[in-house]
Amino acid sequence: MSTGAGIDYSAWDHIYVSDDEDVTSPYVETASLFRMRHRARLEKMVDLQQRGEDLENNFADCMELLERTQRRLQELQEAKKQGEEEEEEEELRKIQTELSKLKKDKKSFEKLIEEHRQEEKKLPWNVDTISKEGFSKSVLNIGPPSKEETEPERAEKREEEIQLFGMMRRWDDSQRYLSDNPHLVCEETAKCLISTCIDHEIDKKHALMEQVAHQAIVVQFILDLARTLKVDPRGCFRQFFSKIKTADKPYQDVFERELELLKERIRSCAQMRVQEAMKEQEEEDRQERLGPGGLDPVEVYKSLPKEMQKSFDERNVQMLRAAINQLDPQEGKYHLMRCVDSGLWVPDSGEVDDSEEEEEEEEEEEEEEEEKED
Repeated sequence: MSTGAGIDYSAWDHIYVSDDEDVTSPYVETASLFRMRHRARLEKMVDLQQRGEDLENNFADCMELLERTQRRLQELQEAKKQGEEEEEEEELRKIQTELSKLKKDKKSFEKLIEEHRQEEKKLPWNVDTISKEGFSKSVLNIGPPSKEETEPERAEKREEEIQLFGMMRRWDDSQRYLSDNPHLVCEETAKCLISTCIDHEIDKKHALMEQVAHQAIVVQFILDLARTLKVDPRGCFRQFFSKIKTADKPYQDVFERELELLKERIRSCAQMRVQEAMKEQEEEDRQERLGPGGLDPVEVYKSLPKEMQKSFDERNVQMLRAAINQLDPQEGKYHLMRCVDSGLWVPDSGEVDDSEEEEEEEEEEEEEEEEKED
């Protein structure tokens, strides 16, 4: 096709853009089908390029061998003219035969290379070959030297930026904010947002947790897209927003499903943290309650007989002594010592001395009984 101005547009007649095809399969997700076709086309292009490089390398080796053979032939011909090395007549014939073969190989390689170039020209354009970067330029806008921030200041500023991004609801606002702060498109932002979600869930701020979780999934999808395209995440977040704003239902369903899974993980993690905090608090309280003998008064109180518990509830010393006297001496002594070790009961010095004397007397009686039995 050409116009009256003499511009030829025939190169645009056959452009192959697989991502815009309408042919889909009900058994394969549309996005996955396009990715498979794109990958197959890239593999075919790589294979074609590799064959071209192999032909060029083999042709270069053939030309180098041909030049060496020609130089050797000239040397032998000059030696023959001067009447030297008559024994090299046989080698001369071999060199001539080899030279003839190399010339044929050269013509074959030239023909194969030309066919390969024609095959490349016949290939239709696609999204990967339709245009190439003409030039690349980087301009550094270096401003006046400013006061250097310390590491804690930078970390605090970065956290404030991440928290502000986590509160955004509209796609356009999020895209504009990341355009102004591209350094936030990284794994650290996703981790910080998830940690914030867990804190909100622990504080029972469920609506706030769901909002920040939505932004965390946005960052995660951008990072996944960057890994798929093998590019820097800062260079493809605009592509994600363009896709999500016009996405079909399957892609939106995937996004919503991942968001719900993240919320479930956040709730589970928050519950585990609360349980761990409660266990730590209980252990701290228990350590603070321990008596002089290292026993927990709460545990000791629960193990006492009903009458002794009642005496401690009413703070009645006479009732406590009566309850102990009703018990077996060994059992009463056991419970009394546990009460002392846990701090439930603080006996007077006289009572302590009496108990020690009673223990000594009981030990002596036991020894006498054992001697009598012997």
